[in-house]
Parts: sequence; C-alpha cells; structure tokens
Amino acid sequence: MSGGLAIAILAAGSATRFGGGKLDVELGGMPLGLYAVGAARGLGRPKIVVGRPIPGFASEALALGEATLLKNKRAEEGIGTSVALSAMQAAAAGADALLLLAADMPLVKPETLAALVAAVSDRPSAVLHPDGHAGIPACFPPSWFPKLAGLEGDQGAGMLLREAEVALVEVSPNELRDVDRPEDLAEILRKT
Repeated sequence: MSGGLAIAILAAGSATRFGGGKLDVELGGMPLGLYAVGAARGLGRPKIVVGRPIPGFASEALALGEATLLKNKRAEEGIGTSVALSAMQAAAAGADALLLLAADMPLVKPETLAALVAAVSDRPSAVLHPDGHAGIPACFPPSWFPKLAGLEGDQGAGMLLREAEVALVEVSPNELRDVDRPEDLAEILRKT
C-alpha cells in the first residue's frame, strides 16, 4: 500500500449503559480499551478516536508510543461523527485503506484484523456478525471514505455495510463480543 493503512479505534462513546468509564475497567490485568490497541499493533500505529474526557487507556497508549489520539469534538452526537472524522483523517493522509475497530471488543484477534486488511479491495471487508450482517471490525478502500465521512449521529459504518457488496471474514461469534454493560464484562471474564 503506497499511502499506508489508517487504523481507527473508536473510543469516544459515553458508555451510559455501563455506567461510564468502561474502557478503563480492568480485564485480565489491563484496561479494556488496550486490547484493541494490542490487536492492531502488528498492522501499524492506530489513532484512538476519543471524546471528553479522554479515557485513561488512551492516554496510556499515547504515553507508550503505541497510538496517537484523534479528538472528536462532536462525540456526544453519536458514533457516526467518530467514523466520519476517521475517514476524513484517512483521506487527508492519502491512506490506501481504513481499518475501523471498536475499543470495547477485547476478544478481536490480530489475525482477524490482518485478514480484513488482506481482503479489502475496491469493496470493503468486514466480519460477519451472528445476526447475519456485516459489521466492524471492517476495512474500507479510499472510494468509501466520502460515504463514511458523511455519517452523523448514531449511524455507524454498519449501516453502510448492510447495503453493500462486502468481502466477508468469518470469525467465532465469541470474538465479536462487546462490552456494553457490566454483565457483558462479567460474561467475558467467565469465558476467558
């Protein structure tokens, strides 16, 4: 890839269903949000898309040189603004692809992310979720950056993926578990 791979870890949500601060909650000896940074490590240095306040895990990843921060001043408007900001940054950098992943999915494997990057072409690549729809993590070619940059509110990249021809990467449903509520974290702890 001539322009390189842009990697965006979405971490700007308010975590209201969790009671706030979920990305800094310890899971297996480290903050939940650091798992996404670790999964992306072999592909490049990700940008962590944050709102206010900046999660502690993001500050830690920045201090360790493992990531940079991308501040979303409109984070309270919904995930669409974080995806849009990521796409605009990828376009401005001349990236050959944009890999999007969520900071609250600690079980996503580095191999899955590598498979998504390998599968992207003139169409996006995405994982197949248990509900039968394509979703993130996903990797997008530059031709998709304008579509992603137009997202707003709570409409994330998944909405666009559901209406498109996508190269699907199948993974275990367990790998796609996200943490929305304290019970989700407890369930992941029980299964790991």
